[in-house]
Parts: sequence; structure tokens; C-alpha cells
Amino acid sequence: MSLKLLLLPIMGPVTGLAWIGQQIQERANTEYDATENLHKQLLALQLAFDIGDITEEEFEIQEEELLLRIQTLEEEAAQLEDL
Repeated sequence: MSLKLLLLPIMGPVTGLAWIGQQIQERANTEYDATENLHKQLLALQLAFDIGDITEEEFEIQEEELLLRIQTLEEEAAQLEDL
């Protein structure tokens, strides 16, 4: 008999928990990267407005979209933490 087969009742749950932890970490990294990217877009938008590339109206519309996306990501992250 294989040693893996004998250890399955013990190692199975441990391996499963490690996999779940890895999935959570990957999701957190993805969300962090997405939030970081949105903050960079927001800074670029502010710069474009400051140098006159876009109007105030365009700035406000795009800023609101970015802020809503950031808020959505933060709410999703908070829901995951509650699990």
C-alpha cells in the first residue's frame, strides 16, 4: 500500500486547507493590484485635468466612475474578510 493512501485521512484536510489559503491569497493579491491600478488611473486623470487635457465635466464623470469601482472593490474585500 502506498504511504499517501495511508496518510490521506490526515493529510487530506491539511492539503485542502492549504489550497483554500492559497486561493484566498491569490484573490487578495488580484484585488490589491486592481485597486492600485484604479488609484493610478485616478492620479493620471487628475494630471490630465490639471494640464488642461480634459474639461472639468469630463474629469468629474470619469472620477466618479473610478471612485465607484474602487468602492466596489473595497466592499468585496470587506465581505471576504467577514467570511
